[in-house]
Amino acid sequence: MTWMRGNTRRLSAERFENSLRVMANSVIFRSCVQDPTTTGTYIEMTARLVDPALLGLAVLAVRNRVER
Repeated sequence: MTWMRGNTRRLSAERFENSLRVMANSVIFRSCVQDPTTTGTYIEMTARLVDPALLGLAVLAVRNRVER
């Protein structure tokens, strides 16, 4: 893999993680005004994925209680 010798600075895990976060924030999530820490970013992403599912389960639970 001679082509990778000159690209070692370009192809790093840190750059990959950063590009993944930028892509996820621009496509899936909306960006924050303040830049959170790395842990805060992942917590925010997880919460935004889980929140609609929890809301759907709450609606189903209320619907089940009303039908009885």
